[in-house]
Amino acid sequence: MMAEITASMVKSLRETSGAGMLDCKKALVETNGNMEEAIDWLRKKGLASAAKKASRIAAEGLVSVYVEGNKGAVVEVNSETDFVAKNDIFQEYVENSAKAALAVKGDVEALKSFVCPVAGKDMGTILTDMIAKIGENMNIRRAQYLSVENGVVASYMHNAARANLGKIGVLVAIEGNADSAKMQELGKHIAMHIAATNPISLNIAEVPQEAVAREKAIFSEQALASGKPQNIVEKMVEGRIRKYYEEVVLEEQNFIMDPDKKVKAYVEEFAKANNAEVKISGFVCFKLGEGLQKKEEDFAAEVAAQLGQSA
Repeated sequence: MMAEITASMVKSLRETSGAGMLDCKKALVETNGNMEEAIDWLRKKGLASAAKKASRIAAEGLVSVYVEGNKGAVVEVNSETDFVAKNDIFQEYVENSAKAALAVKGDVEALKSFVCPVAGKDMGTILTDMIAKIGENMNIRRAQYLSVENGVVASYMHNAARANLGKIGVLVAIEGNADSAKMQELGKHIAMHIAATNPISLNIAEVPQEAVAREKAIFSEQALASGKPQNIVEKMVEGRIRKYYEEVVLEEQNFIMDPDKKVKAYVEEFAKANNAEVKISGFVCFKLGEGLQKKEEDFAAEVAAQLGQSA
């Protein structure tokens, strides 16, 4: 059964891909309305440049980070409106959620049952009380924990509402035997870089194979369409994959504070300068609303509905 292709679907794909309206409509028809497949179809035809994902659309709420020495946690708590996100009570709750996330090592369900020592209630009950009082839905969406045996965990908060509260929260684990304060500074610089570049993995080995296969399929189809011989196509694809790694792998990215060096080389130089063994052993980056579709209010339709009319 053929899916109905609506104007809103075409508009959404156009905003996501940057392709023309007619091309977007054709892509949706060809893929039976599947948005992800339509983006790939456009990319294969060379009609979509970066194909920005809908996951970049922000939902409201806040991200918070909390670090203690060689361990840290990051949490995202969502609200329906930015007005609530600016509320002192909500902000304090999100900060306490990060501290609780550290205690339960990033387990969201355990976080909800964690008893806040200040309020004397578990975090889930406190959230329910806030929902009842404020009259707006809220939820603890996700949390993650990061630690290192020998070294430090550094953090960075972008668009901060308070010191450890904002819209992009990053944790970086630096393993090594250099001076802790210096490793903290290095970690913060790397965390700032991550907030700006949003890598998907620490190194090439950790890039999801399905992501590599998808990129190869797109690059191959684009190269074949150029009419070049198979051996040339293979070399072109290899070059594109190398470029892909430089875009999405932290160690392979050009460091924003020193663009002539890759992140890996920058860390190696730091280690050499401090006569120590130092490396990045992990990172976490939470961007507020990543993967969530922001609710769009249609006030005309809402008023019409209340009046029993059609908009």
